[in-house]
Amino acid sequence: MTAPSRYQDIIVDEVDDGIGRITLNRPEKLNAYTPRMCAELTDAFAGYAANDAQRVLILTGSGRGFCSGGDLPGEEYYAMAAERQFGHASVMRESIHPAFLALYGLAKPTIAMINGAAVAGGLAFALLCDIRIAGDRARLGDTSGIVGLLPDEGGAWLFPRAMGLERALRMSLLNEVYDASQAERLGLVSEVVPHDELSERTLSVARRLATRAPIAVRMVKRMMLRGIDTSYEHALQEAELAVVVANDTEDVQEGIEAFFEKRNPVFKGR
Repeated sequence: MTAPSRYQDIIVDEVDDGIGRITLNRPEKLNAYTPRMCAELTDAFAGYAANDAQRVLILTGSGRGFCSGGDLPGEEYYAMAAERQFGHASVMRESIHPAFLALYGLAKPTIAMINGAAVAGGLAFALLCDIRIAGDRARLGDTSGIVGLLPDEGGAWLFPRAMGLERALRMSLLNEVYDASQAERLGLVSEVVPHDELSERTLSVARRLATRAPIAVRMVKRMMLRGIDTSYEHALQEAELAVVVANDTEDVQEGIEAFFEKRNPVFKGR
């Protein structure tokens, strides 16, 4: 992956074989993102996508927070908006949204390790990950409206899909923030663990995921994401196309042989 020295506001490293990690690194601002951080994230996500040795990506934050949303008061953002013809829309389209779209578009799996506050756009980042594991100190919700802002990083699309329309409206209209156990009940996180066990548990899940057949993992993710907004018949058509890719791979042959030989398979992504 890309060397950590290239970045100022994120840290990119490898925590285990096949497992990459991106850490939002503005702890003094609870990892609030700026246009610069988003540009760095867009680049780092592309690096993960292009590196076949990386099978799983962990996204987390440094210090006490996961991500508190966009930076306030946002001097960098507002300076850029003042220079552009369409102001805020141009900055969002050119400098903020590409990071969210890059994360959404990753074919390989992602895990959000939610170590603290994940609110507003920070919650959107978490929801774009495939698996979300929260420490019991985490807080999740939408605080955008407290200062009159909107869930403009895709929250209006993501929140109802995670928790249902009525609950999402309540959260965003009343600017509610939930503790980790409430967030789990509402569907915002996959599981909650004690804060001191968060890193170990996340790495354990990532290691399991890294042992799975990479081609099959990508196809499962693709099929489910496409299936959310389509008919059952179209989902079956997607499955028919997917098996053309997956069923004749060396990994499937290895998996079947390992099953009958009563051993763990060794998948190579071929």
